[in-house]
Amino acid sequence: MRLLLAPFRAIYRGLVWLANSPPTLILSYLILIVTCSVLYHFFEDESYGDALWWAVVTASTVGYGDISPETVQGRFMAALLISVMVLIVVPLITAHFASKLIVDHDAFQHDEQEELKNNLRQVRRLLEELAARQGITAEDSAAPPAEPSGR
Repeated sequence: MRLLLAPFRAIYRGLVWLANSPPTLILSYLILIVTCSVLYHFFEDESYGDALWWAVVTASTVGYGDISPETVQGRFMAALLISVMVLIVVPLITAHFASKLIVDHDAFQHDEQEELKNNLRQVRRLLEELAARQGITAEDSAAPPAEPSGR
């Protein structure tokens, strides 16, 4: 079962890497546009300028309809380009920007967490020393305090 899931884990790790690297994500988008426009140029026998226009319009899912694929290869590539953009690229871009916008400014940083843990350890050690001097055990501290005898 692990062997069957390995490719999906690799794809997931790749997507996370892409999402956390905006320059790589933008470069991937540009490579996708250029690759699809070159393929469209050959499949549909269009000028490279028209093919580039088609790739940008198709990737943005605007689809003006001024240029559309006629061949099976061109249509398949159009479907693949739209699917990749809608299912992968746009969500990754959105996720990246959302993660930058949704930041908890009150969250403790790692060094602050470590300082709090060290302070808590010191307080616990001091409390244990004080309890030992007073002869208090853990069981005694759990019981309610005794009423002072004022007689």
